[in-house]
Amino acid sequence: MFTGAGISTESGIPDFRSPGGIWSNNQPIDFSEFIASEEMRRESWRRKFNVDNTIRHAKPNAGHLAIASLVSAGKVSSVITQNVDGLHQASGVPDEQVIELHGNTTYAKCLDCAARYELEPIREAFQRDETLPVCGQCQGIVKTATISFGQAMPEPEMLRSELETRACDLFIAIGSSLVVYPAAGFPGLAKRAGAHLVILNRDPTDQDPAADLVLNREIGPTLNRVVAQLVA
Repeated sequence: MFTGAGISTESGIPDFRSPGGIWSNNQPIDFSEFIASEEMRRESWRRKFNVDNTIRHAKPNAGHLAIASLVSAGKVSSVITQNVDGLHQASGVPDEQVIELHGNTTYAKCLDCAARYELEPIREAFQRDETLPVCGQCQGIVKTATISFGQAMPEPEMLRSELETRACDLFIAIGSSLVVYPAAGFPGLAKRAGAHLVILNRDPTDQDPAADLVLNREIGPTLNRVVAQLVA
């Protein structure tokens, strides 16, 4: 399965691009600006903590739980996701079966040595005096573990996604507008490799003509019906 922001809107997380979405009031900061400027790093953390309450308190919805049930039943080999909220893992999908193309916003990493840092100590220090996090191991820059504009896509995750896509017999794209590349290229790759393609999204997408089945419906209720039929 391949999931986008639409599956998490049912958990109360706004998407990024639509009117009223996260980027309406918080334009993304380019990775090069983040690296070059302490002030831009501070602004990035300000924005992060300003919008973080929604993601921090979000819970997996019916769509996430349905996918977790399908994974547990052996019906889904992996979940490739554009989302950064960690809700697939929270719903019970094992870490090793979630491929996060755009990273994860629920923790931070050092850009040099990749050491992981939890957000709460960073939040406390930043909200006290806007102290920027620095890696305790190598003194490198610490950033949320997401992929920013201008930052290279993660090669291991891209390779895994390609291998899973080429190997599948059914590719289901859920809650994605399918306009953000290179991630949006995976449905087409699946079709060229011989898989059937299903697109489940509230609104039409430009890739609908290539799909074998298009469902413009609410995600949670639709996936619950799928689980009821496939998981005894």
